[in-house]
Amino acid sequence: MNFWEKVTGSDMTKQMQTFDSRAKKLPADFQGAWEKINANLWHHSDFTGRNLMPILDGVLDLLEETVADGQSVQEVLGDDIEGFCSALVGEEGAKSYRDKWRQQLNNNISKKLGK
Repeated sequence: MNFWEKVTGSDMTKQMQTFDSRAKKLPADFQGAWEKINANLWHHSDFTGRNLMPILDGVLDLLEETVADGQSVQEVLGDDIEGFCSALVGEEGAKSYRDKWRQQLNNNISKKLGK
């Protein structure tokens, strides 16, 4: 990735287009789950969203493997997609910009208090 791609975000646009083309090959119920997962994960994005690219790729791999194994969406993800996304982001350690700012504020306050 060169500097220009990083500044403009064109590298992420290409990745998202690749993800979308892969998702369109999935059955309809899996496509619906992908859309819900994609929407829920962006709440945990950092300023650029680059922290989510490996997570989204892994989720799409999981959905593709599930289709290949002949399982249903409910067998793998369950009924609570929001909970699945929260658990997934928690395991991956993806922090949003709010989490980073909160940590920075806590560190500054701790320094001022002399701890």
